[in-house]
Amino acid sequence: MSKSGKTNAAASALKSNGLKVAIGVLVLFIIFSLFSVVKTVPSGYVGVVTHFGAVQKHILGEGIHTVMPFRTKVVNLNVRIQKIEANATASSKDLQTVTSKVALNFYLSKEKANVIYQDLGMDYQHTIIQPTVQESIKSATARYNAEQLITSRPKVKQDVFTYIKKRLAKSNIIVTDFSIVDFKFSPNFNDAIEKKQIAEQRALTAKNDLNRIKTEAEQAKAKAKGEADAQIEIAKAQARSQELLRESVSDQLIQLKAIEKWNGVLPVSMGEKGSGGFFDITAVGKRR
Repeated sequence: MSKSGKTNAAASALKSNGLKVAIGVLVLFIIFSLFSVVKTVPSGYVGVVTHFGAVQKHILGEGIHTVMPFRTKVVNLNVRIQKIEANATASSKDLQTVTSKVALNFYLSKEKANVIYQDLGMDYQHTIIQPTVQESIKSATARYNAEQLITSRPKVKQDVFTYIKKRLAKSNIIVTDFSIVDFKFSPNFNDAIEKKQIAEQRALTAKNDLNRIKTEAEQAKAKAKGEADAQIEIAKAQARSQELLRESVSDQLIQLKAIEKWNGVLPVSMGEKGSGGFFDITAVGKRR
């Protein structure tokens, strides 16, 4: 093959390869364009739309959406209920160091997802939620002394919950639940509380013992009085019975009782008329 022929063949091959590359680039461009046009918003999310970085007012719901390629970008924002836990250290009213662990449930407002993305970005937990929790814990803790934080825990929780809920609502974050997982104090304070509780328990035990002794003494006194009153009543009843018995006994009654007990045999002696004595009736027969 001549030199000229070789040159034409090389040029033709180069042209063919260039055409293949161009076709490949075109295919890739088409595929990329398709992916740029079709956007999917998964379940539990909403799509925040931006045009060349500028956040738009309209928000995309779950499902597949078509958008303008290159110009439009869709940012998926989680609007499910989420939970975070945070630790906070604060000082009580009596200057005791208190370490708290709290848990917070929240979700983002679907209708304001574009505002949340524009104002807070995707790192809203660190930019707004955790600082709000820290601030609320410190504010509430400072209003109570350490002992009240233990005894009034439900009220402290409600104070913190109310503050967080109101504060985050301004940023379109809805708080559904809040709990204080734990309150921790310094070892010295814990020892002092334990000793106080032991002393109070002992005092309460002593008071209960004293009340028990007083009650038992009163019961014994009442029992003794009851028994004495019962004996007096028995004695009165017996005396009355004897008195009634004496009043009811007469000569006629004695004779009636004697007749009731007579067995039909004449006695050896009988009482004289008008007297309660007896005489020997056998002597009467001998005299005759």
